[in-house]
Amino acid sequence: VSVDFVDINMGCPIDVVCNRGAGSALLQKPAKLADCVRAASAVLSCPLTIKLRKGYFDGKDIAHELLPQAASWGAAAATLHGRTRQQRYSRLADWEYIRRCAAAAPQGFQLLGNGDVYNWRQHVEQVEQAGVATSMVARAALIKPWIFTEIKERRHWDISASERLQLLKDFCSFGLTHWGSDTKGVESTRR
Repeated sequence: VSVDFVDINMGCPIDVVCNRGAGSALLQKPAKLADCVRAASAVLSCPLTIKLRKGYFDGKDIAHELLPQAASWGAAAATLHGRTRQQRYSRLADWEYIRRCAAAAPQGFQLLGNGDVYNWRQHVEQVEQAGVATSMVARAALIKPWIFTEIKERRHWDISASERLQLLKDFCSFGLTHWGSDTKGVESTRR
């Protein structure tokens, strides 16, 4: 299998992931987090990237301590979500914190910002103000999958109902092609 890079999501806030010591739970054990990055980068022949949150608990941010070391562990780049695990999505992402982390990152280390980018103007504004390489779009892509066209073309794109329906049809077709049209394939496509 050929891949361009491997990303380890150490920012996942989901209970079933964290309860097993993975995702955001790794933010509570920085040595284990570092060991995971070292071990993965040692066996990969492609770049390794990581995704983190500010911290696990509100008021106990830790990413600013981890990110300056990430390159020495073997990470080629990192994405920083501007929320804690405890916060989930209850408040806006802290792009000022992301800016401070970007300023403290080692020279040449690519940092991506993540959180509350719902249109091309927010993307441009957050990238410029935070000084990050780019933004990672997440929930906005579920809300409006055409956000990437908006960002690329730097314009708002309010697509018609028929265009939205065609996107949904394409998604279903891709899902059934990928997962199959049996019961399990249909269930996976619906999720």
